[in-house]
Amino acid sequence: MDRSVAIIQSNYIPWKGYFDIIKRVDEFILFDEAQYTVRDWRNRNQIKTANGPQWLSIPVNVKGKRYQKISETTISRPDWAIEHWKTIQHNYARAPYFKEYRPFFEELYNRALSETHLSKVNFLFLKAICDLLDITTPLTWSSDYELVDGKNDRLIGLCQQVNANVYLSGPSARNYLDEKLFSAANMRVEWMDYAGYPEYHQLYPPFTHAVSIIDLIFNEGPNVPHCMKLRQLPPSTLLPA
Repeated sequence: MDRSVAIIQSNYIPWKGYFDIIKRVDEFILFDEAQYTVRDWRNRNQIKTANGPQWLSIPVNVKGKRYQKISETTISRPDWAIEHWKTIQHNYARAPYFKEYRPFFEELYNRALSETHLSKVNFLFLKAICDLLDITTPLTWSSDYELVDGKNDRLIGLCQQVNANVYLSGPSARNYLDEKLFSAANMRVEWMDYAGYPEYHQLYPPFTHAVSIIDLIFNEGPNVPHCMKLRQLPPSTLLPA
């Protein structure tokens, strides 16, 4: 039988496509031994507001740390979680399912206050939202495995260590991923397709897909699976509306 894996850096409250990748594989490896990149999705994401999309960014220490790993990146201001939660409340208070999911996210942001590392915060939110969506794929760390040099060799090595013969990749990796090397290692590369997502009820038009999954949760509640690739899941797997 095929065993599939995806290997991606951790993101802060990512969009729905990130969770669809997690759902599709047998193991999801958080590749936080990669170098931290500024102005990327590692420490920030967007929400909808009356004035258009707005970034929520976790402040991190970067001065003099040009080559630090994501796993080494620390948070520079502990009150960030309070500010993010206030912004979310202000912009989603009128969303149809905000009241139902408010306790869930409020508790997450309270827990995040005690974390000092970006990776740990990202994992906290990823794991909790996966549980909410009934996504049971194990989330593991790249640091749990032996890492070799070379982008393709490193990915192939991780696949081999988890006995995976299928590697699911996001489309942005097409410019560097060499499928011939995977084939030579008796592995198959599959590409995530983000086409075909339906629009859903969303505050503050015009509609956009490229926002954090919390936008979808607050607006659609138990109907979330029907707005994603994982829409085969029954509505009852989510918190009741």
